[in-house]
Amino acid sequence: MFRNKTFNRKKLLIVFTVVMLILVFLAGRLIYLMIFCSEYYGEKAENLHERERDIKAARGKIIDSTGTVLATNRTVCTISVINSQIKEPEEVIRVLTKELGMEEAAVRKRVEKVSSIERIKSNVDKEVGDRIRNYGLAGVKVDEDYKRYYPYGTLASRVLGFTGGDNQGIIGLEVIYEDYLKGSNGKILTLTDARGVEIENAGERRQEPVDGNNLHISLDYNIQMYSEQAAKKVMEAKSADGVSVVVMKPDNGEILAMVNVPEFDLNDPFTLIEAEEVSQKEEETETMAAAGETLKEQKEAEETKEKNKQDLLNQMWRNPCINDTYEPGSVFKTITTAASFEEGVVSLDDHFFCPGYKMVEDRRIHCHKRTGHGSEDFTQGIMNSCNPVFIELGLRLGVDNMYKYFEQFGLLKRTGIDLPGEASTIMHNKKNVGPVELATVSFGQSFQITPIQLATTVSSLINGGNRITPHFGVSVKNDQGELVETLQYNVEEGIVSDETSGILRSVLEKVVSEGSGNRAYIEGFSIGGKTATSQTLPRSANKYISSFLGFAPAEDPQVLALVIINNPKGIYYGGTIAAPVVKEIFSNILPYLGIEKQAVPEKEKKEES
Repeated sequence: MFRNKTFNRKKLLIVFTVVMLILVFLAGRLIYLMIFCSEYYGEKAENLHERERDIKAARGKIIDSTGTVLATNRTVCTISVINSQIKEPEEVIRVLTKELGMEEAAVRKRVEKVSSIERIKSNVDKEVGDRIRNYGLAGVKVDEDYKRYYPYGTLASRVLGFTGGDNQGIIGLEVIYEDYLKGSNGKILTLTDARGVEIENAGERRQEPVDGNNLHISLDYNIQMYSEQAAKKVMEAKSADGVSVVVMKPDNGEILAMVNVPEFDLNDPFTLIEAEEVSQKEEETETMAAAGETLKEQKEAEETKEKNKQDLLNQMWRNPCINDTYEPGSVFKTITTAASFEEGVVSLDDHFFCPGYKMVEDRRIHCHKRTGHGSEDFTQGIMNSCNPVFIELGLRLGVDNMYKYFEQFGLLKRTGIDLPGEASTIMHNKKNVGPVELATVSFGQSFQITPIQLATTVSSLINGGNRITPHFGVSVKNDQGELVETLQYNVEEGIVSDETSGILRSVLEKVVSEGSGNRAYIEGFSIGGKTATSQTLPRSANKYISSFLGFAPAEDPQVLALVIINNPKGIYYGGTIAAPVVKEIFSNILPYLGIEKQAVPEKEKKEES
């Protein structure tokens, strides 16, 4: 018995010790939580009783070089409900269904959902939001928001780009300069009780939003309008698939206009332009859905329909000036000319003979004038846009030198333009280039480049030899007009000599004043330029691209324009249909830019061969 009592006392002592240790631990833990963690858990408790709603920041404006606002904001509303605060759910459902134009089932599902806050609809017109607010419905929140608005609708649609439902940039300048434009959202914090009901007279805390900065760009509203009007005119006259125009300053790379007609509506970017093509695709998929015998087949048909539409939207949003490549044709002869003079394989006194073709190995490569140009010097050769002359230059240069100058001129790298999705030049692999490939490359065929690459490279060759970076962005300022940042772009000096650049300007002036580009001639103005006509693949389709690149004044270029007409019907020669477009654009913008008319006698014109 004595042993049992001793054992029990030991057992009680152990239990007592364990209990005391637990109590000490709990007391220590309580002291730790109350003293050392009080701030942390105080914030946690406060957060549980706070409801948070965003105050959207105004997105920065996009402003052209004249001060015209091209992208701004409209006030809209976001309609939300707080389930725990709703007193008359059926009335809330009725009002929101009526005012928002939504299906009752969709509204009911969101109103009855138990959550801290449930969004019903965003981007609601302010007038509608004000009407809903005036009902005074408990649990219904109307918060003001911003929706992107483009005052000129379709103007420069693929340049400016647009934003999505969250006001983030999707394409164009809107996405490239997102970090400058977006700003920072603010917040509204309200106190609630344990049931989630807002506490009356508790007030609210606000964290004010920071609006985005304004992007100032080189694009000029008036020059863009002049260019769009000229592009639409020739597109309708020639029933073309599309027309692209780039107008830029060759000395610094600032882009004054970039046109891709037909343009789409920036305020309604999910509506397709090509209604007939869309209708055809929708009809095909609807037929598939109607013929489907199972729900699975109908679902697949609907998915196909949606994919077709998205593919068409993606195509509509593409910017052909930077996203697409094409065979440049004879405009590329300007680059072959620069390389040849720089390497010293040709002079202005050199003479050539064109019988209408040139044999390269076993291939007969024709000139556009099948009967030939006969005897001609180099200046006459470029005025006539004679293929055999430039084939000869290419063969004189050789593959190594040709590719050396492609690299030197920056032709084989992207331009670095401040727009998304720039494509690269598609050129032959150097090791696969033989005499025939070298011959075709020399006059602008059998490879592809982007329009912006061509305009940039020629600009760099005629401006004295400085490889510029094409761009729209000039500066970033806040809404008070204070400078935040001046945007900088790379310039590579000395890609060609001053002498070669001067020769190029001189011979290209004669192309317009006396040669194949005479339809771009404007009395009183010195204009340089080059025509081009190229055939798309497959050649059997007989589809052509007509283009003309012009600049003025020829002796000191201040502005350069490139016009590209895709698949014109009827006459398709670049000198015949594209050169007059540049003439029309220059007739409007040269006086506008302050380029004065000179007393230059009108040259005798001749028709393009």
